[in-house]
Amino acid sequence: MAAPPASTKTSLQQRLSAHARQRWPQLNGVEVRFRGTFAYVTARLPDGDSMPLMRLRYGGSASRWGFASYLASKNGYQDSVLPTTGHTAGSPEHALDTACGLYLGDPTAWT
Repeated sequence: MAAPPASTKTSLQQRLSAHARQRWPQLNGVEVRFRGTFAYVTARLPDGDSMPLMRLRYGGSASRWGFASYLASKNGYQDSVLPTTGHTAGSPEHALDTACGLYLGDPTAWT
């Protein structure tokens, strides 16, 4: 699979930033960086630190991405199931809610 086009990269950053502002106000935002088919999403924390959250895999659709959560114990990413869909792929917003629910201690994000 080819890397996402520039328009998809821009759209993903905008979608995740808007969703983070609405659903996760305890964050100062999210940053997305791209490498090949992957989008790496990091949370900006109020104290100025950052925290890796997840990796999304582009599969040809801007609305459905593969999801891997960041595991600090591995210092890497592990393909994971989205509790809202029961699949390893879904919307970027569901992926953000899953990762933030896990790392910010809010399991209501999965309902």
